[in-house]
Amino acid sequence: MKEKIIEILTQLRPEFDFSQEGVDFIEEGMLDSFDIVALVSELDAAYGISIDGMDILPENFSSVEAIAALLRKNGAK
Repeated sequence: MKEKIIEILTQLRPEFDFSQEGVDFIEEGMLDSFDIVALVSELDAAYGISIDGMDILPENFSSVEAIAALLRKNGAK
């Protein structure tokens, strides 16, 4: 799952290295609100799920691990 998330993030923002551990994507300015909207759409399509609007919070997109947890919570395998 992590590799697919990194692939999607890299397609969205190729100028950043999303494979780094311990980096907060939001705090570091790697993702903004527009990126998150696009990312949710890509993740929904890639995993065949629908991320709940109540889960679209910055902390759920701060790292690959946070995104993976969000996907699992919304039914991704």
